[in-house]
Amino acid sequence: MANTSQLHQFESLLKYEFKNKDLLELALTHRSFKRQNNERLEFLGDSILNFVVAELLFKKFPQSVEGDLSRLRSELVKSSTLSEIGIEINVGNFLKLGEGELKSAGWRRPSILADTVEAVIGAIFLDSGMVDAQLIIKRWLNRRIEMIDPKKIKKDAKSLLQEFLQGKKIALPKYEVDSIEGEDHSQSFVVQCYIPALGITVEGDGDSRKIAEQEAAKNALIALGKQNDL
Repeated sequence: MANTSQLHQFESLLKYEFKNKDLLELALTHRSFKRQNNERLEFLGDSILNFVVAELLFKKFPQSVEGDLSRLRSELVKSSTLSEIGIEINVGNFLKLGEGELKSAGWRRPSILADTVEAVIGAIFLDSGMVDAQLIIKRWLNRRIEMIDPKKIKKDAKSLLQEFLQGKKIALPKYEVDSIEGEDHSQSFVVQCYIPALGITVEGDGDSRKIAEQEAAKNALIALGKQNDL
């Protein structure tokens, strides 16, 4: 069990008090520490985050088309944005990491910080429901949403590929993890991107699934001769 005072410190930073402290402890437990870790909470939190951000952008930009809203959402939920939030709430100071991650300063690794932020969102949702999850997401992102300019956000590779295929009335690509290599503290993901209608299969790699998917989409665009759009 994590130190009770440490959990309380983190709750103070979150401005949220958990009814079920076990959920908070699980959200702060990296897969390198033990088999029961925060990956399932991360999955849940990612879905909640995308939904809440989509609603916020839908209301904030009533004139924006679907493609622009998707691009804005990608900017707000990307790993670098979430890792910034992780730094702001000092989540790295409270992580439970395995020995390898401790030696390699995993508490500073952007992908780990970003994943933990999503896990915390999932934990709050399970602890008290959508309203509180929405409140904390809004607190973290309101300033960023106020500052964001739809005209200045560069489209990421996945968005560009999706828009191109939609324009051609071609089914959207499928992304599948092909392999995960390395130790828990230094993993590398290989993701394949399939576009069956065009006979295209490419892959991308990175230190997280999201990064690998973006690389795969980028390589798909290159295969389609659309590299100038990147």
